[in-house]
Amino acid sequence: MRLNTLKPAEGAREDRKRVGRGIGSGLGKTCGRGHKGSFARAGKGKIKAGFEGGQMPMHIRLPKVGFRSRMAKDTAEVLLYQLDKLEAGEVDFAALRAAKLVPATAKKAKIVAKGELTKAFVLKGLLATAGAKAAVEAAGGKVEE
Repeated sequence: MRLNTLKPAEGAREDRKRVGRGIGSGLGKTCGRGHKGSFARAGKGKIKAGFEGGQMPMHIRLPKVGFRSRMAKDTAEVLLYQLDKLEAGEVDFAALRAAKLVPATAKKAKIVAKGELTKAFVLKGLLATAGAKAAVEAAGGKVEE
């Protein structure tokens, strides 16, 4: 074996495409791009996602559905059974954040009725659903705005 006889394995390297070098190459004239159209032109090969050739795109043709609350982005939900894990007494937003029941990005918290409440809590400055208010009051606590 000599340095001048070394070759890569068969099929390991692919020859690059030499376009525009005559009929015999198989990639002459249009260079494999076909005739006309955006893909045949230089620098015009990309089409935005959702573009349908000037036809009204599907995402605009379809109706808007549903509703997105702006408040939902800033408000964290705390469930009753999560609240029950805290020690009884006064609970405010800072206490919920300290207990890691509320993420750092949240600006408000809302108590939602899911699960059971066995301890008496006084909720200060927290939002609560009607069912959650009833559960807190049934357990001997109260909700202060």
